Amino acid sequence: MRRDFTLRKRTILGGVILLVLADVALAAYSWQLSSAPRAPREQLGIETTQHNLLKADIKRAQDIRENIPAIQKDCDQFEQSLFSASSHNSSIRSELGATAKQNGIQLEDLNFKETKIANRGMTEVAIDATVSGNYKSVVGFLNGLQRSINLYQVDSLTLASENANQASANVIKVALHLKTYFRTGP
Repeated sequence: MRRDFTLRKRTILGGVILLVLADVALAAYSWQLSSAPRAPREQLGIETTQHNLLKADIKRAQDIRENIPAIQKDCDQFEQSLFSASSHNSSIRSELGATAKQNGIQLEDLNFKETKIANRGMTEVAIDATVSGNYKSVVGFLNGLQRSINLYQVDSLTLASENANQASANVIKVALHLKTYFRTGP
């Protein structure tokens, strides 16, 4: 009888050990399934979307590469359309003066500062000026600069101080900082 009980005990113990091992194996399998990134169809959809985005990026890059010669030609054509730097101060002075006169404003404190852009064969000319007139005239002056055959880049407009004895009810004084460009080469 004692032998029978020991055999039963070992059989029960063996069965419990097998159940525990089966539980551990099923827990590991369940953990592996839950840590899988996504279902196969969902994963395929995500990868298809990424593939299509990459194809679109490659297409845009190829289009840009194909358009580079045309863009370079346009840039060269623009640079050739700029006036030569040989007499830029007098041409700027006369053009700004004519635009100011046409719009009925006073142009004061006209200063130039040149900077060579060697690798492009260009000269950048920074212009500081003060204009005074009524609002409509100042806007007309800026519009005239915008429509000029020369390129003028308005960097800043600042309301300038007015002397108390010169102040008039409708007159504003604006400090301008402009840039323009000229060719230094042929």
